[in-house]
Amino acid sequence: MIDLHTHSTASDGTFSPRDLLYYAKEQGLSVLALTDHDTIDGIDEAREAAMDLDICFIPGVELNINWPTGEFHLLGLGLQENFDALQEELVLLQESRMNRNKEIIDLMQKAGFPIDFDRVSEMFETNSLGRPHIAQYLVSIKKAKNVQDAFDRYIGKGRPFYIGRKGLDLDRAIEVIKETKGVPVLAHPMSLYVSWGKLGPVLHDLHERGIEGLEAWHPGARMSECQRLDELGRKLGFFITAGSDFHGPGVRKDRKLGHSCRMKKIDEKYWTEELKPHLE
Repeated sequence: MIDLHTHSTASDGTFSPRDLLYYAKEQGLSVLALTDHDTIDGIDEAREAAMDLDICFIPGVELNINWPTGEFHLLGLGLQENFDALQEELVLLQESRMNRNKEIIDLMQKAGFPIDFDRVSEMFETNSLGRPHIAQYLVSIKKAKNVQDAFDRYIGKGRPFYIGRKGLDLDRAIEVIKETKGVPVLAHPMSLYVSWGKLGPVLHDLHERGIEGLEAWHPGARMSECQRLDELGRKLGFFITAGSDFHGPGVRKDRKLGHSCRMKKIDEKYWTEELKPHLE
């Protein structure tokens, strides 16, 4: 098994980068990409653990992109060198994320929730605090049953304490990923909230602008949607990837390391036949 989309405590996962690799070894994975949100802080620790465990490690990142509908997340897989430009953009994203956190927490305080920014920050060891951390804090003070409940009731899109945040310009994000010798991959395309009737032309434009891979297989989509994305992506010239979007055991019932849509095991072909040739 492999997994090309995972998270650690460097962003909003529950395993440290090192522990994530050890867990991957226990689960029988041979290839793993670490793609933390808007940070590459966990890469060195994860790479060191992967060397000890004889796991093929793919350094990556997941960037938030400005987009008019839904959410646009861009994976950078196989980051190798020249990180300065990428780091500059990550600083901007982290500042935006931090401002958003403070606004969300301020709204919750005004609504009478026993929460403040310092309390939430002290609970987690990360430089990339985000909504999942706020959700976990709400669970800890018994304002939500679990993380998903916190999103569904309070901080998900359309909920009372939801606040959007700025992302990177798409063309700039593609540029800085390629400067590191990495490969840009569109994560979970269904999150774009583009209708099937318009998705083909949109994906064609994204491919023309430099996105090379399409994460057709993701647990947030239905099997029929994944199959359709796979077929459409190949037709448009994308290579296809698959990932679990794993954040930790029990964080989401549909997110199991090494598995994707409908708990389907991720075959190594998505590494050897799809992504690997683009990194060599």
